[in-house]
Amino acid sequence: MIAADLDHPDSREPDTGEPVGSSGRSRIEVEHPGWHLLGRSLWEQRRGLAAGVGIGLLWALGKVSVPQLTKLGIDRGIEGSGSLVFWSALVVAAGIVAGIFTGWRRWLAFRESRWIETRLRERIFDHIVRLHIGFHDVMQTGQLMSRAASDLQQVQAFVVMIPITLSNLAMVIAVVVLLLVSQPVLALVALAPLPFVSVLASRFSRRIHPAVLAVQQEQAQLATVVEESVSGIRVIKGFGAEVVQSAKVRAEAEDIRRVSMDAAKIRSRFLPALDLLPALGLVAVLGIGGHRVMDGEMTIGDLVKFNAYITMLIWPLRNLAMTVALAQRASVALTRVHEVLSTRNEISELAHPKPLPHSADGALGRVTFDHVSFTFPGRDEPVIEDLSVNIEPGAAVAIVGATGSGKSTLVRLLARFYDVDEGSIRIDGVDVRDVALADLRGAVGIVFEDTFLFNDTVASNIAFARPDASRADIERAARLAGADEFVSALPQGYDTVIGERGFSLSGGQRQRIAIARAIASNPRILVLDDATSAVDPSKEHEIREAMRTVMKDRTTLIIAHRTGTIALAERVIFIDEGRVTAEGEHEELMRTCERYRQVLAAWVDREETESTTMDVAGDDVGGLRTVDVGLIDHDVLRSEGDVG
Repeated sequence: MIAADLDHPDSREPDTGEPVGSSGRSRIEVEHPGWHLLGRSLWEQRRGLAAGVGIGLLWALGKVSVPQLTKLGIDRGIEGSGSLVFWSALVVAAGIVAGIFTGWRRWLAFRESRWIETRLRERIFDHIVRLHIGFHDVMQTGQLMSRAASDLQQVQAFVVMIPITLSNLAMVIAVVVLLLVSQPVLALVALAPLPFVSVLASRFSRRIHPAVLAVQQEQAQLATVVEESVSGIRVIKGFGAEVVQSAKVRAEAEDIRRVSMDAAKIRSRFLPALDLLPALGLVAVLGIGGHRVMDGEMTIGDLVKFNAYITMLIWPLRNLAMTVALAQRASVALTRVHEVLSTRNEISELAHPKPLPHSADGALGRVTFDHVSFTFPGRDEPVIEDLSVNIEPGAAVAIVGATGSGKSTLVRLLARFYDVDEGSIRIDGVDVRDVALADLRGAVGIVFEDTFLFNDTVASNIAFARPDASRADIERAARLAGADEFVSALPQGYDTVIGERGFSLSGGQRQRIAIARAIASNPRILVLDDATSAVDPSKEHEIREAMRTVMKDRTTLIIAHRTGTIALAERVIFIDEGRVTAEGEHEELMRTCERYRQVLAAWVDREETESTTMDVAGDDVGGLRTVDVGLIDHDVLRSEGDVG
């Protein structure tokens, strides 16, 4: 066992979200991991982006030629003896070429930016669903939604500007060169404000970055509150807490308004100056250039051309300032996205996982917990401590314990939602850590107490783990779970869309569909994690009878507290404070284990209390149906529990 454990740390390749062989990081990657992520994405789309830049250069050529053609048209077509129509036609042709390339440039820019956004979104989603459960235990859903939605939109808005900005920059360089060649002194006067523009842009970048980060953080917080409010709308209405949640949303919205105004103040201080400085150069050109025309040192065409070039610089320079602002937003967004993508998956797989064995006689499903200990991250006390259990193939075993005793944790360890701290868990002799996760979770079918159904048809929910399942297999699973009757009565039968989380169905109906979903996956090990707790007692006996057929020759772990469900098991394992304290048949434990009797009696008291609460609520609102939980003789159980 020790040797087997020593193999695990060294033989696994942790999923860090980074490509193999990228351990030697550059200084830029360490300091700006978000930009490194974007750089790799841009490299993947390099051909499309290069085409966008190339089209942009042709656009710049068309734009730059218009003022030069205008100058020649004035000097030769108006003041000279040339054809004005000819030069006008050339100006129009150059404008048409520039217009065509403008549309083409923007189309390519948007196409490539949307591709990058889509691939990053797919990548972050794939990484999120593969991350260990411990990550999802502490990470807010709204934060993840914000990273996959609004943060990636910020990245897309910056990427779309890359080919546009590069072509604008090419045009600026070309214009500056033409200005310096044609009128050096006047060009220096016109371009004098540019160093100040650069300084202002740098200061603006430093100031706006933390402000944008604050805005995006607050937007994520608002998304969290809204997501929780929508998901928990029944709880909110049940407690009449609409005002409470509305106050939370107002507080978050006010925080967004406050930090957004802080960012707006920074923009209002810098952006007007960035717009004004290039315009000052235009005023200087008009003043100085006008006198030079009157003195005969320049033609009118030269002055018009010069003014046109200066005017052409204003929008690209403003565009550069806007791109700087978008880059800061994208930088923040990329950092947040990288935080998720760089999160290491603590549940790693072997480079060459072992297959689960197959048996010709069908004797599969042996489960062995060998001196297992486990403590949840961030806690000091172990939930499971030195627990050893052996379950034979095809056996049905009930796991019983008080709340917090660790019985549900065993199921999560079996499916490798978490890894054990000590010991091992084996299925048919193979350590679960040596099995591919897809194979392991295909071999273990779990029906959780908290049922989650998808906004899809009944058939699709049942066939969730086996999308290729036939309608006959789906209906068979539903019959075994006691769901076929009510499903057939739905408006479209198995093709009925059941709405978000299946809330259009009752709790018992949702649970039976969840049981059918586990049956349809045909696992070698079936786990019922208090799976009948939400089922109407009048129907529970039907499900129990159906389950007997499903459980035949299939290893089944039943986490339960109702004696009717416990009776499905051949053997009962009683867990108390993370240890196995008693084991045997239910009747035997009732006679010999006082703590076992106390735990079952406590569960009965709890159900009676909940039933009484439902009665009171039903009288108050006239809408709730009282559920009789009297599946067992409570008085007998208590009297047995009182006997030493």
